[in-house]
Amino acid sequence: MVTFRNNNRRPSFRSSNNNRRPSFRRSDDNSKFQSNNFQRKMPSRNNNNAPKLIEKYNDLAREALANEDKILSENYYQHADHFTRVLNEQENTRVSRINTTSIETNKTKINDEEKKDSAAEGEDKENQKSIDKESAEKETAAS
Repeated sequence: MVTFRNNNRRPSFRSSNNNRRPSFRRSDDNSKFQSNNFQRKMPSRNNNNAPKLIEKYNDLAREALANEDKILSENYYQHADHFTRVLNEQENTRVSRINTTSIETNKTKINDEEKKDSAAEGEDKENQKSIDKESAEKETAAS
């Protein structure tokens, strides 16, 4: 008969704590979420599929109407309406982002042109000063 020793003992791979994370979390200074103004990049994971979701909920609503379930169809229509608004908001932010970048590039172009114009005016003034000096020197040499 075989006798088993220490049946209640945990396996040896669990006794070592080297490979496991501690059961508590430290609050490091380098924590990602330490700032109070943390926001997700995308508020909802479904927002990227808004057109597909609109179509899906409209189909479900039509199917519910075919089964004479007005309440469920209204629920699905509200979901579709929500994602329609999400899609419109995404489009508006995309258009505004494009407009702001085009305005910024136009401003930089205008600023560059103004700098070139002012540099050209500065060169004209320098040239005029040098011409005035030369003419003054000629007048003093002639007299």
